[in-house]
Amino acid sequence: MSIHANRVGGHDRGTAAAGRDTRVATVSSIDAAGSNGQESPPAVLRSALEQLRVEGAIFLRSEFTESWAYESPPVAMAGMLHPGAERLIFFHIVARGSCWISVADGERHWAGHGDVIVLPYGDQHTVGGEAPAECVSILTLLDPPPWEVMPVIRHGGGGARTDIVCGYLHSEDPSIAYSLEETAPSNASPSLISTRLPELVLIEVLRLHLATAPATDRGWIAALRDPVLAPALSLLHSSPELRWTVADLASGAAVSRSLLDERFRQVLGRSPIRYLTEWRMHLAEELLATTDMGVVMVARRVGYDSEEAFSRAFKRARGLSPSHWRAARSAPSAATVRQAATPHA
Repeated sequence: MSIHANRVGGHDRGTAAAGRDTRVATVSSIDAAGSNGQESPPAVLRSALEQLRVEGAIFLRSEFTESWAYESPPVAMAGMLHPGAERLIFFHIVARGSCWISVADGERHWAGHGDVIVLPYGDQHTVGGEAPAECVSILTLLDPPPWEVMPVIRHGGGGARTDIVCGYLHSEDPSIAYSLEETAPSNASPSLISTRLPELVLIEVLRLHLATAPATDRGWIAALRDPVLAPALSLLHSSPELRWTVADLASGAAVSRSLLDERFRQVLGRSPIRYLTEWRMHLAEELLATTDMGVVMVARRVGYDSEEAFSRAFKRARGLSPSHWRAARSAPSAATVRQAATPHA
């Protein structure tokens, strides 16, 4: 599946320097080759994005009829949906009809059936239909959580109908067209689909962003397009548990060891082995946070023969031993509170 964004004024964020663009992106489907005829991004891109640890939920279904408009205050919504979070990523799936959305600049961006509206910084926004209408706060239309069932808002003047499914995402990791047939197996239960959909939306949006980012000489995007680094990264991401050496990677990429090391340092700012270690630590965090796998097994899964060597590397990278890090992540927290706001299937 290829996707593209109908952005205003070009790409949403540059990659050469830090920036913050709050403009709205709507994502919709295109042919498999993409809008510019380029091939799909390499598999390493998807494999990396699929390691993101994401919290979120589809939390609201709404049925609006003309005329209608509402405003969403992000800070209040963030505190209500994910206690302790100052900002969330919000997304709105237009399941029927059409609507517009505007952020701080007041410009209206239109979306129709099948589009996904993504607000990556959770900015305050206003959504409405075709006809002029009094704008109300979304908080006046919602009962406060916890919700035993997913809230359904019905609001408007009784005219043409627009259905919107709303969700939020929260992730501590740095950094649509969608179809349930593709993003979930045919035998998946409704609860599995509702749990995975927010994560899948984020993966697809980030894949789009990275795949269409402007050319740059440094950073991960440049590495994925580099004829020397791309095959080496593919090897590391597909089999991080192997005993990789610079010589092995150079052989797999069909280049010299000196050239491979030089390109890693120039483009990614680190040696090949340091990159591998950082990727292994990221994978280890994922296994520790999402499974009950023992530390010894986690160590083997990410390429360490002994628990001691893995524990030393993990503590050096994260400041805690694997067992203490897992215990800290599992301690009672706001996650228990958030569970009450997650809709039941």
